[in-house]
Amino acid sequence: MDIETIAQKINERMAGSGFSRTVKVDFKGEGTVLIDGASARVGDGDADCTISVSKDDFADIVSGDLNPTTAFMTGKMKIDGDMSAAMALGQAL
Repeated sequence: MDIETIAQKINERMAGSGFSRTVKVDFKGEGTVLIDGASARVGDGDADCTISVSKDDFADIVSGDLNPTTAFMTGKMKIDGDMSAAMALGQAL
């Protein structure tokens, strides 16, 4: 799955979620998606927190095949910045 498709899928899942934070998802050198409120776009920028994760692991998290807490505890996902923003994103997705 390419980065544009990931951003589109995030937009679909975020619609009506009420999410109001800014989170950057860094796909470990394969691109970056910036989520600002309920809108996601490919690109970089300032954010409340940065989540570093592989595209495959992120797809598994969004689909429900990988628990975000498990991904964090096993080192598959790293969070830098405001942890509450990452937790709010997890609930919105």
